[in-house]
Amino acid sequence: MNINNLVAATYAPMKPDGSLNTAIIKSYSEFLIRNKVTGVFMNGSTGDFVSLSIEERKEITLAWSKTKSSDLYLIDHVGSPSLKVAKELAAYASDKVDAIAVLAPYYFKLDTIDKLVTYCKEVALSAPNLPFYYYHIPALSGADLNMLDFLKIASKEIPTLEGIKFTNNNLIDYLHCKNYENGKYNILFGFDEIFISSLPLGATGWVGSTYNHLAPIYYKIKALFEKGNMKEAAALQTKAIRFVEILNSYGGFNGVAKGYMKYLGIDCGPSRFPHTTPTPDTYKEINKELDKIGFLNLLSS
Repeated sequence: MNINNLVAATYAPMKPDGSLNTAIIKSYSEFLIRNKVTGVFMNGSTGDFVSLSIEERKEITLAWSKTKSSDLYLIDHVGSPSLKVAKELAAYASDKVDAIAVLAPYYFKLDTIDKLVTYCKEVALSAPNLPFYYYHIPALSGADLNMLDFLKIASKEIPTLEGIKFTNNNLIDYLHCKNYENGKYNILFGFDEIFISSLPLGATGWVGSTYNHLAPIYYKIKALFEKGNMKEAAALQTKAIRFVEILNSYGGFNGVAKGYMKYLGIDCGPSRFPHTTPTPDTYKEINKELDKIGFLNLLSS
């Protein structure tokens, strides 16, 4: 299936004591659908997967699987530095979600395409009934490899290969992947701050954390681009960038943005170390800054 439109990289909702709060995932899914988000990328970087136990990751997978519908495509990130763990998570997800994804092992880093393909192939085989995505995020995984070269080999080795979650600003490599074998593979653009730059390259699907908060803005950017109104589209992209910069300035984007979901009606709770969750007074200051740039009426509802 070719995934189109916005896919939200979702948070791991937690109670005030830091334990999982999967009870809100049903309302979380309804919130995303209401804002025309077409899919979920769970247990990823935004979802603090490195701070979760294997059982907690499975609990999140199970909770999202109970919301499964034609309105929301579910991709479960099952990657781990341990190939054994990644395979276990893939097998667990095989009857619960629509697709799986993995990033490269990030402690003992992979330095060749062949090693990366071997890792991906092993995980994909653990859920042979599901489409498989490679999650390319070299800034965090350290696997700064050429994705066109990956596609050329992986396409022959991994029968279930569906595409790449491309979280990198190398637009040349992205374009080559997008065009490979006449656009056969679903290359999901994953760099929210340059969403607008992906549009002239033919991007049709995107994965990102800010699609939780700003889905209406990104759809407006896309509509303005299609009408040829680049000035207004760029102005909105700048506002989306300012949202990231403002929240990041209060202690780091991941934790602050997760806590901000409460102000959109979905209380995802606190973040785990090393991320921070600000106080309610801090969020009042954040909203003042967002209001100054005319932003509050543009947020997801």
